[in-house]
Formats: sequence, C-alpha cells, structure tokens
Amino acid sequence: MTQYMPLFRSCTSLRSLTQLHSHLLVTGRLRHDPQPVTKLIESYSFMGSPLSSRLVFEAFPYPDSFMYGVLIKCHVWCQFLEDAIDFYHRLVSDRTHVSKFVFPSVLRACAGSGNLAVGRKLHARIIKAGVDDDAVIETSLLCMYGETGRVDDAKKVFDEMTVRDIVAWSTIVSSYVENLQVTEGLEMFRCMVEDGFDPDSVTMISVVEGCAELGCLKMARSVHGYLTRKMLDLGESLGNSVLTMYTKCGDLFSAEKLFAIADNNLTGSWTSMISGYNRAGRFEEALTTFASMVKTEVDPNSVTLYSVLGSCGMLGRIRDGKSVHCFALRRGIDPEYEYIAPAVVQMYTECRRFCDAEKVLLNVGDRNIVSWNFLVSLYAQNGIETRALSLLRQMVTLRITPDSFALASSISACEGGSLISHGKQIHGHIMRTCVSDEFVQNSLINMYSKCGFVDSAYIIFNRIRRKSVVAWNSMIWGLTQNGNSLEAINLFDRIYYNCLKMNQVTFLAVIQACSNLGYLEKGKWVHHKLISYGINNDLYIDTALIDMYGKCGDLVMAENIFRTISGKSIVSWSSMINSYGIHGRIESVISTFKQMVDSGIEPNGIVFMNILSACSHTGSVEEGKFYFNLMERFDIKPNSEHFACLIDLLSRAGNLEEAYRIIKSIPFLADSTIWGSLVNGCRIHRRIDIIKAIKSDLVDIVTNDTGYYTLLSNVYAEEGEWEESRKTRLAMRNSGLKKVPGYSIIEIDNKVFRFGAGDKFFPGAEGIYQFLGSFQNLSKQITDK
Repeated sequence: MTQYMPLFRSCTSLRSLTQLHSHLLVTGRLRHDPQPVTKLIESYSFMGSPLSSRLVFEAFPYPDSFMYGVLIKCHVWCQFLEDAIDFYHRLVSDRTHVSKFVFPSVLRACAGSGNLAVGRKLHARIIKAGVDDDAVIETSLLCMYGETGRVDDAKKVFDEMTVRDIVAWSTIVSSYVENLQVTEGLEMFRCMVEDGFDPDSVTMISVVEGCAELGCLKMARSVHGYLTRKMLDLGESLGNSVLTMYTKCGDLFSAEKLFAIADNNLTGSWTSMISGYNRAGRFEEALTTFASMVKTEVDPNSVTLYSVLGSCGMLGRIRDGKSVHCFALRRGIDPEYEYIAPAVVQMYTECRRFCDAEKVLLNVGDRNIVSWNFLVSLYAQNGIETRALSLLRQMVTLRITPDSFALASSISACEGGSLISHGKQIHGHIMRTCVSDEFVQNSLINMYSKCGFVDSAYIIFNRIRRKSVVAWNSMIWGLTQNGNSLEAINLFDRIYYNCLKMNQVTFLAVIQACSNLGYLEKGKWVHHKLISYGINNDLYIDTALIDMYGKCGDLVMAENIFRTISGKSIVSWSSMINSYGIHGRIESVISTFKQMVDSGIEPNGIVFMNILSACSHTGSVEEGKFYFNLMERFDIKPNSEHFACLIDLLSRAGNLEEAYRIIKSIPFLADSTIWGSLVNGCRIHRRIDIIKAIKSDLVDIVTNDTGYYTLLSNVYAEEGEWEESRKTRLAMRNSGLKKVPGYSIIEIDNKVFRFGAGDKFFPGAEGIYQFLGSFQNLSKQITDK
C-alpha cells in the first residue's frame, strides 16, 4: 500500500483523482491488487463522490472483507445509511469472512436509520463471532441502542463491559438524556464521577441539557459550579448549553451575566438569549436583543429568526414581523423556507393577517408541507373553522397531502352540528387515501359523538384493532354525552374485565355516566376501583364524585369528599351547592355559598344558576330574588338560563304578573325556556286567562324544543281548548319536530333497568305485563261488586 500513498496524496481535487484512476486502469494495477482499489474507494468518498467509489468497487472481481468495510464506512460518512446496510447484507450473502472492522460502521448505519431489527441481528452475529468484548464495537452498540430509543438494552451492554472508558460513560449518559430519562442520566453521571472519570465537554453538554430539561435551578447551579471547579473551557457549544440551561430553569439573571462575559461574535449566544427571553414571556427584550445583535453585525441564522418571529407574533407586532421576514429574504437566510416557514405563518396568523399567511404558503408550495398542516391546525384551534376547511380543500386541490395532525384538527373544526357535512367529506377523503391513524380515528369518534351521530362513532371505534386508552375514553364520553350512559358503563366494564389500560379520564367518563343514571351502587364500585388504581387527591375526580353522590342521593358521602379536598376549585364549590339544591337543603346552599366567597373565590354564572335552581325547587322566592340581584355585584350579566330559573321560581309561587313583567324587561329576546317557565306556572295555577293574554308572544316563538310545544298543547287540552291544542301539535309537526319519548330508570339488585311508555323489550317485560293484566282484572272485579 505504501507504494501508492504518494500518488494518492498528490490528488488534491476530484479531477486529479480521476486522472490517477485512469492511469491505474491503463497500467492494469486495478485488476488484481485490492490495495489501490480500496484507496480509490476511500478517496472518492472523501471528495464527495460515493457513486464513483461504488463503481470502482463493482469493477473489482474479488472484493474482500476489508474492501467491503471501507465501502460501508464511506457510505456511512456520506449518510447513505440504507445503502451501507445493503452492502453489509451482500457481504454476508457472499459468504465472505466478516471482519470486526465492519461492525462499528454497520451499527452506526443502523443507529442513524433507526433500523433496530438489523441492529439486533448484528448484535447476535457479534456475540457469535466472539468480538463482543471489543471496546470500539461495545461503544458502537451503546450508540445504536441509545439512538434507537432502547436505553434498557444500552444499559445491559454497558453493564457487561469489562473496561469502561470516558467514551462509554459519555455515551450512556447522553443516551438517557436524549431519550428523556434525565434523572437516570444524571445518576449515571454521578456514578461516572465517583468512579474517578473526569468528564469532557461532550459529556457535560449532555448533563447540562438534562438539567435544562428538568428545569431544576438548584441542580443547574450545582452543575455550573462543578464546571467552574474543574476549570472546563466553556467553548461555544457548552457555553450556549449552560446559558440555555439557566433560561429554561427561569434564572434569566444568571443567563444575562453569562451572556455579558461571552464572546459577542457568536451567533449561538445571541440566539440562546433571545430564546430565553421568549421562554420567559419577555418578548420586548427578545426583540431588543435581536436589534442589538444586528447592530453588532453578528449574522443571525434560521433558529434566531424563528425565535424573533415568535416574539413579533406574541406581541402582535405585524410591522416588526414583516421587517424580520424581509430581513430573512434579503440575507438569503433559509431561502427555501425549510425551517422558518412555520414561524412566518404563525406570526401572520397571530397578527390576524390570514391572507399574508396564505400567500407565504403559496410561495412555499409543496416544499414545506409542515407549514400547510400547521396553519390548518392553527385555524381550527383558534375557532376559525371555515378557513381551516377552506385551506384543507386547497391542499387537496394542489395535491399536497395533509398529515394526520392537519386532518385531525380539521375534523375537530367540524364538531359543530352545522359543519357535520364537511366532517363527513373529510372522512370520505381519509377512507379514499388510507392515511388514517389512531389520532385521526379518535378525532372522528369525537366529531360524530358531539354532533349526535353516536352510532357512526361506534362503527369507527369497532374498526380500530388496537384501541388505545384515548379511543376507549372518546367512545365512553361520546355515549355518555348522547344519553347512552348505560352503554358507556358497559364499555367501561369491558375495559376493566379485560384488564386494559385506564386513566383519570376513563374514570371521569364512567362517573358522569353513573351520575346521569342515578346508579349509586355502580358509582360506589367505580369509586372503590379508582382508589385501588391509586388515583387519589385528583381535583377533577373528586368534583365528579361529589356531583355523582349528590345526584344519586348519598349527600353524606358527597359532603365527606368535599371536606377532604384541600384546594377547592370553583367547580368543586358549585358541585356541592348543586348537590344541596337537589336535596332541597336551601340553608346549606346559602351557607356553602358564603363559605366560598369568604375563602376568596368569586362566584361565576354557574354557581348562581345552581343557587337559583335550589331556590326554585324549595319555593324560596325572596332568597331567589336576592341572589339574582346579587349577580350584578360580581359583574355577572344574567343569561337566558338565569332568567328562566327566576321566572320558574316566581311562576311556581303564583307571582305570574311579576314574572311576565320581568320577561318583558329582559334586554334580549326571551326564548322558549323562559316563556315555557311562565306557561308551566299558568298550568299549575290554572290561569288560562294569562296564556290567552300572552298568546301573541307565544306564537312568535320559533324553537326546536319539543318540550315547549308539548307543554303548551297539554295546557290547552286541560282547559278544553282542543282547537288550540291541535294547532300547537300541528306547528310542532310542520317544524319537523317529534316528541322525544320519556323513559324511567330503576336500580334492582345492582342492575339498572330502563323502560319507556309501551316498551315491551326490557328484561322481565312479559312478567310485568302479566302482573299488570291480573291486577287490572282484579280491580275490575272489585269495582263490579
């Protein structure tokens, strides 16, 4: 090989190397001698021409393991990772002896491409070949397992190493940190120091990043102190990591001190400081720092501009945002919009300049699909549903494939009943393009459930083969919200008896279902199970339990849970007030309200709604008036539900004229619920004269509430006004409405039975109807006698 070295050293360009290649071909030195062939392969790869190195390799008839190893190593250098793995498979299939020189390169290819399957097989071959104690191979195995997310396997390799050098320790520490197992990574660092190893800057960067991820300021200062004691040089990378660590730990003062003594010509230091200000919500200072950076003539990069655009967006500074955008275009920073496009789009969107955001997308085209998906999601999340759907349609027209995140966001935008047709179109697109994943399927379940199409949601749910806890939760909530609480409980039982994963959301959904049904025994059973699952002191769960026990009649248990909550939220207080109201405990309602105000929590509209409802149930007219007027003191404007509750209270008490005067004084158009409360009061006190007097008001009401039409029709029928009753029923039918049949629920032997009028399909129906028939005959016989 030494005879060829001067020749290859003289090659300083691809052209001179090609000339040498031609010379070697003419002299016939490449036919049987592998040494110049191997050197050519290596030289071509170093000069950025891996295709040429591959052609040289293919032209040699008898490549050995070393030549394969060089070719594989060169392909890894050039990031042709899959090709490197393919050449390894070819080496094995040629039954050529595989030298240990090949293994580290192939392991790096597996790590970079995420090909864990090949990596595991390679590990087995290494063990079989008896070279698993080679230090370089062991370190490569550590890297491979760490970069593919298999930290446990990396730790096993590390534990079996006979000799651990600084590289091995650094690799295992960084593997833990990069896979977000920061605590374990810092523990390995502690063990490393205790074993007498002095970490280098590479190790310390991982440790510093781990501290930043934890956000623990005490630990951050300890690590910085260690660096100072060891007098490690804070170069650009480590210095920026320490600066970023302080910003993520919320200590901007220390970050500013470090920045003041850092090299002001380093782009990384300025960028870290700008990002730190953004993270702390100090967007003005971020923009000021960027202005100083430009004034100091330090060139920003795409990461810098990404942060600065975010500052402009959060402050709503459209003029500054446009300036930064133009600055990026003038300087040619990220000309293809590979990195800053999402930031530009977000900035324009947050400044409500939607047309500008969409112009950027048109310039980007299909080069940056992330930006399209990002804007669709932003529109959907900010309640701009029509723009989200329009943009999605535009993507499909331009043949830009939306990802699952954009599709799921668009589906969520269709959760309002008026947009269900668009949701169905998106569902059809998903089925045609086969891009559906679990995220999208769960969004479809939520959309159909919230639009009332629970059967469609259940069909999608059943088609999911491997259901995650999110899918189960979505379906249980969908059933509960659509009045199918019994089916929701049955679904929960399937989860429990099949030992599937559950979380707080699962329990919240089934507790709500028990609350809807008044299913006390099942609710107690669920309460016991969530305790056995270790879900204790959860504010949302405790509040749901208060509501469930209150509605199911066990007020003592509701009070016990309420007393155990340490940091009571307004929802907790509201649930307890509502529970007292359901049980007619008006004194307890008022007492609890006073305790809530005394604790420093201001009531909201829902709290007052529960108080007014309690007053209505107990006939506490004066108290109801007092608390209705008290809303003004807390700057709460009564809505239609508050007025309906007050009118119901007055109407039930017989104060019908006062109720009518209040309706006429309402600052907005009274709906069917408010008028229905007055009509119901007239029915109770048999005041058909008032109904006749307000007939013109009742005729003008347009509503989808079948209960209102049914109530009015029944009032007319009770008073013998058959023609008016018929007209009311006819108006309901002409509006396309149908009376929803009522049903009753009863709990017997820990089972809930639901049945409606004329229902003959519930369990035990035949026996019940036989008994009723016998009872009816017996009553008739007694009457005849």
